[in-house]
Amino acid sequence: MSDYDRSAHLKAIHSKRKANTHQKVDEAIKRLIKANERINFNSVSGEADVSKATLYNNKYIRSRIETLRTQQLQVPTPKQVKREMNESNKDALIASLKRTNQKLEDENKQLRKQLKVAYAEVYKKL
Repeated sequence: MSDYDRSAHLKAIHSKRKANTHQKVDEAIKRLIKANERINFNSVSGEADVSKATLYNNKYIRSRIETLRTQQLQVPTPKQVKREMNESNKDALIASLKRTNQKLEDENKQLRKQLKVAYAEVYKKL
């Protein structure tokens, strides 16, 4: 029992736990990316089953999550893409409605002219 080095054993346990945490976080981030989910400290913490404090305290993990989070903010979400598509569709629809409205206004003018001519003919007959 005199060969037992307690500090070396604790260091080994600590490094093993640290490696395990890194592995769990890496796998959680990969799953979140595959699922197209938001990457932030809450989602990674829940997915990896580690505390948020662990994520914040580890400089490497923290910088990785912050980098991925900022990258995701720059990429439009599917909802934003759909909204933009709807807005462009809206513009096309508005242009189409304006053309239709102009045609109807022109037709209305022509019919009013024809009505004036018809009233004039009826007036002449009286």
